[in-house]
Amino acid sequence: MQQILKVSPNDSLTDHSKHIRNILKSGGVIAFPTDTYYGLGIDPYNEKAIRRIFEIKSRDYNKPLMVLISSEDQINQLTQNRSQEAELLIQKFWPAPLTLIFNASPKLPSSLTSNTKKIAVRLPKKKWTRYLIQTAGCALTATSANKSGGENTRTASEVLQVFGNNIDLIIDAGSAPGGKVSTLLDTTISPPAILRQGAISKQEISSCIANLSPLTS
Repeated sequence: MQQILKVSPNDSLTDHSKHIRNILKSGGVIAFPTDTYYGLGIDPYNEKAIRRIFEIKSRDYNKPLMVLISSEDQINQLTQNRSQEAELLIQKFWPAPLTLIFNASPKLPSSLTSNTKKIAVRLPKKKWTRYLIQTAGCALTATSANKSGGENTRTASEVLQVFGNNIDLIIDAGSAPGGKVSTLLDTTISPPAILRQGAISKQEISSCIANLSPLTS
């Protein structure tokens, strides 16, 4: 039977830290609510876990996995050579539903980035999700908890129906709110380009970097 850990949305998860970290360290996959829907989390440095994510989602290997962080301090571990536009966007918006694409640190597995040498990162607005990442002791992937092309999941029971025993732990902190997905912005080029329209508008982004460069999409 798939293990579901039911917690309060106000739970800092301290009591569960050892259990969660052991799962991730062993290459396990967890599911948890994000700012919008449930996501699948792994240690982004664990090659075994990366392969599992692609397999259980039936995901094309040429589609990179995005990563969530719990604080801006973690950004240096994942990225390199960030642009001035990127720094402005981080300071203006994060934490927010804005996923930024950076040049990836060479320490990251190429399978995580699908050999693009780029990494998509977001500092989630939801405080509980940031607590979870802190508890995990590492950044977490947050690819949607669904089969590729399938409906997004908003509850632990929906995740269970989709994956069954193929994932190791579902952290049930209540229903995810749904709504607009995060805006996806590539900051490795100048001007930055919107790859997916989402909760943060083109106008908001443009006003932030207006003095540096116009925005493309």
